Amino acid sequence: MYIHKYFVPLQRNYIQITTMKKPMPKQRQTVLHVSAAQALLDFLLSKMGGMTKNAVSQMLGHRQVSVNGVIQTRHDYLLSSGDEVVVTTGVAARELTHPKLSVVYEDDSLVVVEKKPGLLTVATCQGSREVTCFSLLKNYVRQKNPRAGIYVVHRLDRETSGLLVFAKTPELQHYMREYWRELVTKRTYVAVAEGIFDKKEGQIKTWLTEDENTTVVYSSPVDDGGKVAITNYRVIKETNNSAVGQYSLVELNLETGRKNQIRVHLRGIGHPVAGDRKYGSGAEPPVDRLALHAMVLEFIHPVTEQTLHFETPVPREFMRLFS
Repeated sequence: MYIHKYFVPLQRNYIQITTMKKPMPKQRQTVLHVSAAQALLDFLLSKMGGMTKNAVSQMLGHRQVSVNGVIQTRHDYLLSSGDEVVVTTGVAARELTHPKLSVVYEDDSLVVVEKKPGLLTVATCQGSREVTCFSLLKNYVRQKNPRAGIYVVHRLDRETSGLLVFAKTPELQHYMREYWRELVTKRTYVAVAEGIFDKKEGQIKTWLTEDENTTVVYSSPVDDGGKVAITNYRVIKETNNSAVGQYSLVELNLETGRKNQIRVHLRGIGHPVAGDRKYGSGAEPPVDRLALHAMVLEFIHPVTEQTLHFETPVPREFMRLFS
């Protein structure tokens, strides 16, 4: 049993999280300590007793190597003096293989993933057997530890692609949800919006209210009892091909994270997200999806207190419209 104690400056006390780790059968771990800066592949070749470059590459590809508790697969990952490298042999760490979901970061506390459009974050009704980010990750972590759990911290709409973070304990989930605005230092989306903007950058601030069935979000320019929502936008590119139509590639930085915030805000200024069936204009979309992508997620790790920055490229189907 491993007990993690960590100090959280936002709350000014200690939170104790207890997790159970059950070792996989026939698994052996070798702990190595780094004394000088060098590439991970070179370090492993010098330490692993005559293993070939191909064999070490396979270990990296099979997710059998971690640095300071985080699995690393890059050959050129730069180690620093004092780093701890753990090599797992006998049983390879299982990798999540699904066309709509990939793990981009994982440690003992949380998992960051990138999801494709068409995949729900979590089932919308009890008893549903639909494949979701949650169900895929639950199976993934339980392959390594049957008692492991996965817990939703925030969500993306089904048709929105991009970065998501999940917690590995209910205590951490509760904490990250409660202090989400303090922990997150940057959330950037990119969208293809209809039309050409007169004002190329600005801020949208309204108050959002959900309907009785929590299916549609309404926006008000004044405080009518709803939740304040703030979106900063900047136009990156515009179409110059009349055959494509008039569209703008827009970068959006969120100061708040309300349900459907970007979609409602862009509709409110007359430039709905292309392909938006709920809040859009009804025009034929230039891409076969909702053209919204969660591109950057940066937050303070609630255990290590380090700032983690994750970034994914603009989807190619978006960029093709502006080439």
